[in-house]
Amino acid sequence: MTRRHTPEPLPCRRFDSELWFAEKPDDVELAKSLCQDCPLASACLAGALERAEPWGVWGGQLVLAGVVVPRKRPRGRPRKHPVAA
Repeated sequence: MTRRHTPEPLPCRRFDSELWFAEKPDDVELAKSLCQDCPLASACLAGALERAEPWGVWGGQLVLAGVVVPRKRPRGRPRKHPVAA
């Protein structure tokens, strides 16, 4: 009897799907990092760009309005002065 190798489920199937469409920048970064070792990441991103997905993490990249953006900005206006820690 030959034993079949069962592949590890894809990150987007193992974790809550809401993570890939999160509002919080930290959650978006987590979703992006979970995609890094996914064997389908490049195909996932290519498909999202081809479909001009409105938003979400696809293939380890944040896509907004069908375009890859480096990171999600928090809501509201940026601060003029950094907050003291």
